[in-house]
Amino acid sequence: MRSVGKLLAMEGVRWAFPCSRWAPGRPEWLLCASCVQPEEKHRIGQFMFTRDVKAAMAGRLLMRKLIAEKLHVPWDKIRLDRTAKGKPFLASPFPPELPKFNFNVSHQGEYAVLAAEPELQVGVDIMKTDLPGSGSTEEFFRLMHRQFTDREWHSIKGMDGSWAQLDMFYRHWTLKESFIKAIGVGLGFNLQRIEFEVSPLKMEVGKVYSETKMYLDEEPEQWTFQEMLLDDKHHVAVALGDTDINTAQASENIKPSGLLFTILTYEELVASAVPFTPEDSSYWDSFTSKQEVPQRQSSKTPLKS
Repeated sequence: MRSVGKLLAMEGVRWAFPCSRWAPGRPEWLLCASCVQPEEKHRIGQFMFTRDVKAAMAGRLLMRKLIAEKLHVPWDKIRLDRTAKGKPFLASPFPPELPKFNFNVSHQGEYAVLAAEPELQVGVDIMKTDLPGSGSTEEFFRLMHRQFTDREWHSIKGMDGSWAQLDMFYRHWTLKESFIKAIGVGLGFNLQRIEFEVSPLKMEVGKVYSETKMYLDEEPEQWTFQEMLLDDKHHVAVALGDTDINTAQASENIKPSGLLFTILTYEELVASAVPFTPEDSSYWDSFTSKQEVPQRQSSKTPLKS
């Protein structure tokens, strides 16, 4: 049995990579493609736009970097798999004494982000506050009405001005998505079952906040939600909850890390990467044949693949 001392020796991780500003050349892109599993490479290549291809690649590299550098599993021995609901996990055989390290990734807007903690359920989500692709803010809210409770809409629409309301909308959305991703239920969960009481109403860039409370089926839940602004448009929420193991053993001694997100450079992202599949020139040709973003976006709803 792992001791509490060993658990406390492990530290949480918060990383962000500015994938929208990443303009990989041919050597960089082919290196990245050779450092992920073939099925991951294929999945990434299926995205239609380079914006999404880059973000998905960054997400996979962030996970492998975490496992290689924090758990000391050789890069080319890492085997990532997905649950039936699509949540990634480390499937490689590893020594039983290896500490449990839960992680999750998200990408939207200009960043891909990763959050990880020892012995805690983890979900992370990021959203960029932006104007609806078409129609008014009021129409956008009408279309999304069923995703929030009456109290949440009161909080959203109580903000001063349409931009502040949109900002609060996306803040609520990241909170809900972070919880859904932490418990790994995927699509189909009724989002009105969870309700957030956000605090404080306004956040500053570069600070971590953990005062927000969640209610599930109108009952308070013992989850921690860490929120921060990467910049003045990007909200990040990290959901942290007990696992069966730490609830039964020593959850009162396990505290989530109140860490800021570290913005990684490309060099830091691939610092420990090891190629383990052959270089594929056609993968570069496919990448450069794609458009960066859709020419016309009918709506910038916060739904993600």
